[in-house]
Amino acid sequence: MKRTILLSALLLSQFGTSQLLRTDGQKIVNDKGENIQLKGLGLGGWMLQEGYMLKTADFAGPQYKIKEKIAELIGENGMNEFYKAYLKNGITKQDIDFLAQSGFNSIRLPMHYNLHTLPIEKEPVKGQDTWLEEGFKMTDDLLKWCADNKIYLILDLHAAPGGQGNDVNISDNDQSKPSLWENEDNQKKTIALWKKLAERYKDEPWIGGYDLINEPNINFTGKNPNGTDEMSNAPLWKLQKEITEAIREVDKKHIIILEGNGWGNNYNGLIPIWDKNIVFSFHKYWNNNDDATIKGILDLREKHNIPIWLGETGENSNVWFTELIQLMDKHNIGYAFWPMKKIDNTAGIANVKITPEYQQLLDYWKNGGKKPSKEFATKALMKIADHYKFSNTEIKNDVIDAMFRQVTDASTKPFKNHQVPGRIFATDYDLGRMGSAYMDKDFINLWVSDPAKRSEWNAGHQLRNDGVDIYTCNDTVTNHYYVGKTEKGEWIQYTIHSKADKSYVFDIRYSSVADSKIRIENASGQQLVTVSLSSTGGKENWKTISVKGIKLQKGDNKIRFVFENEGINLNYFEVKQ
Repeated sequence: MKRTILLSALLLSQFGTSQLLRTDGQKIVNDKGENIQLKGLGLGGWMLQEGYMLKTADFAGPQYKIKEKIAELIGENGMNEFYKAYLKNGITKQDIDFLAQSGFNSIRLPMHYNLHTLPIEKEPVKGQDTWLEEGFKMTDDLLKWCADNKIYLILDLHAAPGGQGNDVNISDNDQSKPSLWENEDNQKKTIALWKKLAERYKDEPWIGGYDLINEPNINFTGKNPNGTDEMSNAPLWKLQKEITEAIREVDKKHIIILEGNGWGNNYNGLIPIWDKNIVFSFHKYWNNNDDATIKGILDLREKHNIPIWLGETGENSNVWFTELIQLMDKHNIGYAFWPMKKIDNTAGIANVKITPEYQQLLDYWKNGGKKPSKEFATKALMKIADHYKFSNTEIKNDVIDAMFRQVTDASTKPFKNHQVPGRIFATDYDLGRMGSAYMDKDFINLWVSDPAKRSEWNAGHQLRNDGVDIYTCNDTVTNHYYVGKTEKGEWIQYTIHSKADKSYVFDIRYSSVADSKIRIENASGQQLVTVSLSSTGGKENWKTISVKGIKLQKGDNKIRFVFENEGINLNYFEVKQ
């Protein structure tokens, strides 16, 4: 009797007071009826790689082509060993612990079907499904890490059997083989896989939902190859309904997430809603963050009285991130940014550092020349796999700050603890919104909305994701970067701590192709000094100028460097007594 009571208490603890999600009108709620706004991150690049994430896009976009390039250098067995290390290191409990600590409450897992089941052409018996433990074990582990952190895991079929569209990179689509839409066996396998997943996770409260097919992009009847002009989308709705029915045979609880055609946003021809626990997903990249850009999906939510979720977004500037989240908060829409890790990445929360050896492989694959030895290539690839470990990645605190604190807080924070006397590198300016921590004229990418407005924001593509343009630096004293491409009226701010009211000497390390001026002022706009800078004869020709008598107050001082001409490059400034 005592054992039965204990077991009942355990089950009540696990499920009766769980955070299992469901829909309630236009809201997603937990089992207490509390509104839940999903604030998530997609683990793109882990179970499924796209070429641009590994810098192979110029010659190998889909994952199968990336694997071919690797096998060409180190053989099939070597390629398998690389992927074993890559998958082991790519996402670990450390990653999920960090995401939860940063403020994310959900994870979107982009799955490749081939980690869970064989392709139809490799099945020993046609029409049957062979289940592979690898993918399920990876998903089990990830779910446990999410549950330990009390954050939701949303399963996303990112690469469906056969591939779900003509954008081959996102679904590892080999167009020499029948697609998902051309082959009934691929559709049956997709349905069977979802049923298998639902059966496995039906009682898991930290599964947030099932995202059935990522970004379908196919022209069933329209002219646009990616389905943006489709009017009926009949095969898409038919398959998603059949998947739902299979899931509901074993799992009555979890949310079903639908995606439209045209990379998730085309809901034309939607048939009557077939389930009471459905969410519409949409994806949003590179356009304005205003009501007009989401009117269609807002109207869909209103028409069907069903929640909407921004299942994928990102890869823009910090300004865009902050503005997007403010828009989502305004309309009570959850979101998942994309992705977590890429090589040479500023627009995500974690950067995988490239190595010279890996760059040699990229150069060979792209340009040809002398083939790297198997030994060299193996070491280079295993080193890159090692760089995917959380402990080896470079965390982008400016991105995290933009996604959380800056959404509601316009104040600035020190990027580093700058004590004077001391040297302060130009790239270590304050954390904060554009207009508070810095001012730059190119700070966002809106090329889909208006190609004429397309810009690079950080034109140097280095170190930080703000509008400030950062480049690699070859000066004798450097943190490897400098601030460049400055324009008249732009500025950057630093929080500097002084132990006393005192006047200091500022040694400014700069380069400029013409005579220029910098104005130094405090955050209130009070001018401290204007500095005339003579030409150094080139943007990489560095020179130091000393400026005396700059008064700092005891405590924190917010100091701004205002550029009065374009073309001034700043390496560092050193504050001396």
